[in-house]
Amino acid sequence: MTAYAKPLPVPREFVYKRLHSLMGLWFLIFLIEHLFTNSQVALFFGNNGIWFVNTVDWLRNIPYLQAIEVGLLGIPILYHAGFGIYYSFSSRSNSRSSSGAKPALKYGRNIAYTWQRITAWILLIGIVLHVVQMRFIDYPYKYRWSDQVRYYARLKVDPLLYSVADRLNVKLYDQNAIDHEKEEYAKLGHKISLVEARKKELLQETREHQTGEVYNSEMDNVYQSLQKYELLREHIRGLEKRTIQEKQVIAVSQSFGALELLNVREAFQSVTMCVLYTLFVFAAVFHGFNGLWTFLITWGLILSRQSQSSMKNFSLGLMFIFGCLGLMAIWGTFFLSF
Repeated sequence: MTAYAKPLPVPREFVYKRLHSLMGLWFLIFLIEHLFTNSQVALFFGNNGIWFVNTVDWLRNIPYLQAIEVGLLGIPILYHAGFGIYYSFSSRSNSRSSSGAKPALKYGRNIAYTWQRITAWILLIGIVLHVVQMRFIDYPYKYRWSDQVRYYARLKVDPLLYSVADRLNVKLYDQNAIDHEKEEYAKLGHKISLVEARKKELLQETREHQTGEVYNSEMDNVYQSLQKYELLREHIRGLEKRTIQEKQVIAVSQSFGALELLNVREAFQSVTMCVLYTLFVFAAVFHGFNGLWTFLITWGLILSRQSQSSMKNFSLGLMFIFGCLGLMAIWGTFFLSF
């Protein structure tokens, strides 16, 4: 009788590391799309940001967007970050000088391993701050009534903001303009009570004469007046949702992408923000594409030294290309300033 050895169970640590590697690849795919899309901001000077605005609007209108963001971005990135933190504390780099208790190997891959750990911490901090800024502090908010949608964002005034907003079909409201809109709303409010009263009279006449659903032009005008009043009320709410200071305005547009472009433009008018985002981009492209190289080895896709060397050079080339795309969005915006 032939005895067969019972297969050993797959260690949990092996599964966790493979999932960590796979989630890292998913993050890299998102990074590629994000840098490529944002690079179009710098080309706004030439094409009015059409590609960037249309891409952001298309992404914004994807069905079940919030579920997709949580399931395909939030959870994978959180898992990769969580296991990466554990891995950073449990692993030890050996490319730096020490007391002699452990070797200091100055080989390229040892140095890359160390920088993979360092850029992980830069990315962790950078992503948290980036999400807080772009998804909470500066994120355009909207109101929806019937089939109309408008987006609102608070911006700082600069000498070219009004000309840029005009090119994007974005309307800007300073405090005086907001007060004027509120005055118009108050005036309309005095008239709307008369419209409401006339609406009740028309409905009563319809019931008394049993005219059914016959078209009535006066009733149509009444409903249009009420709709205008409702829209203006929601518009005032949008303008007042965030308070503004002396040199700030509320930007209003039917395009979410147009306001996002203005938010990016405002962020990259600061030298400090440009420097911080440059560090963030460098950390992201190194961590992502060096991780791609190790991913292919981990999953057994490149085994020979020649294939590993070729893939290393290819990854370095991708680092350079997408690093340039990131710098284009940052410093192209800063120097052109539209």
